[in-house]
Amino acid sequence: MQEIKLNTHISGRFNLELENLRNSVLTMGGMVEQQLCDAIAALRDNHLALAEKVIVNDFTLNSMEVQIDEECTRIIAKRHPAASDLRLVLAINKTTADLERMGDDIERIANLLIRGSLPVSEDIKNGMIATGNHVMEMLRKTLNAFARLDAEAALEIHMGDQEIDEQYKQLLTLAVTEMQRDTELLPQWLEVLWAMRALERVGDRCKNVCEYIIYLVKGKDVRHISREELQRRLAELRQS
Repeated sequence: MQEIKLNTHISGRFNLELENLRNSVLTMGGMVEQQLCDAIAALRDNHLALAEKVIVNDFTLNSMEVQIDEECTRIIAKRHPAASDLRLVLAINKTTADLERMGDDIERIANLLIRGSLPVSEDIKNGMIATGNHVMEMLRKTLNAFARLDAEAALEIHMGDQEIDEQYKQLLTLAVTEMQRDTELLPQWLEVLWAMRALERVGDRCKNVCEYIIYLVKGKDVRHISREELQRRLAELRQS
């Protein structure tokens, strides 16, 4: 991933602080990406030890969020950043919060193995793996867009989440049909439904990060707008 081009300040220390902050969020993002990869692999291979590793590593993600949050607060209090510097610190602060929540979602997937609640249907399991791979690709692209500060890529990734939503809906419909055939395993099915929802939520949180990237680079808030408006903004970004 390419480096973010930070502003140059009279204070070399401030430059270093912003660079270290950027490196921290990218490191955390890389760990979340590995967590998702491990969770999908554990689901695919019924690998209990790998699922346990995901559970344990989530504590590290929690600690990283706290440390980055504290550093963001310290920089705001001490350096009084303005303009793009302030947007950078705020974007990092929000991004780490979403990365931590992704970790929680991924942990829910790993818990399927820990609790012995793997889908009894191979169709459901294969569908979850396919969706998980799609989400993993979206996360990878999101982190790359953050590293490059690529607003256009971020907006395209944001719009692409609709495909994951459609996959989730199809998988949910199939799961409901399977549940009706096997009501005795309802508690296990509920765990599966929660894990399916967790996968979809990782995609939603990638969308959030993409919104922070766009705000950071362009100063435009694209939260809570229609798909048509997103397409219009994408055209504007390509021309700017």
